[in-house]
Amino acid sequence: MVSRLALFPLQSVVFPGEKLPLHIFEKRYVQLIEDCESTGMHFGIPIYFNDHLEYGTEMQLTKVMKRYDTGAKDIICIGLRVFRLKKFDYKEAGKLYAGGDVEFLKDRGESTGALKQQLLDLIYELYEHLEVPRPIIDISGFTSYTLAHKIGLSLEQEYSLLKLTSEKARQEYLINHLLITIPIVQEMNRTKQVIELNGHFRNYDPLDFTEFRLRTKK
Repeated sequence: MVSRLALFPLQSVVFPGEKLPLHIFEKRYVQLIEDCESTGMHFGIPIYFNDHLEYGTEMQLTKVMKRYDTGAKDIICIGLRVFRLKKFDYKEAGKLYAGGDVEFLKDRGESTGALKQQLLDLIYELYEHLEVPRPIIDISGFTSYTLAHKIGLSLEQEYSLLKLTSEKARQEYLINHLLITIPIVQEMNRTKQVIELNGHFRNYDPLDFTEFRLRTKK
C-alpha cells in the first residue's frame, strides 16, 4: 500500500524508536514543522546515500523545545516505521517542502532470547575494551535499534541495518559486526600499551649464556 509523506532528506539514518533533536531553520522545513503542529501529520526522513534516495523512516513531531524570532525551531521527533520511497517530488502542491509516495516495509519481530543475550554480552564487552561505562539498558525494551548508533557502524552499515525486515536478521547483523570489531579494538589497545611503554625504564631478564651455546661462523 502506497502512502504520501512530506519529506525531509538527510544524510543520516534514523531508526524506529529513536528520538531525534533537530534545529529547523530553512523556510521550507519551518513550514513543514508548522504543518505537523497544526494538522498532526507525520513526515519522512529519506537517507541521502550514494547520491540516491530510496529508504527512510517515518517521523512524528513530539515537542517543540524552543522557538526563535527568526521562525527557527528546536524540535524533538521520534522514528516510527521504515519506508521505501516510490516517487519523489521536489515540492508538495502549494508547499515549499518536498513530498513523495512511500511504501512501508512489513517488519517481522521474531527473534530468540539467546540471540538477544549474545548481542547484549558483546555490546558490554565492546564497552569494556573501550574503557567507557556500560550503557544503561532497559532489557525488556531492548531491540537491535537501541544502541545501533553507538557500536561503531558506518553510515553504509546503518543503512543496511535499516533495510533488514526482521529483528532476528538485525541482531545477527550486529553480532557479526561486533565479532569483527572487538578483536580490532583489542589489538588497538595492545598497540597502545606497547607505545606507552616505549621510552620507559624496564626490567629485562638478561640471557644466560650458560644455558646454551651460540652458533658462530667458522
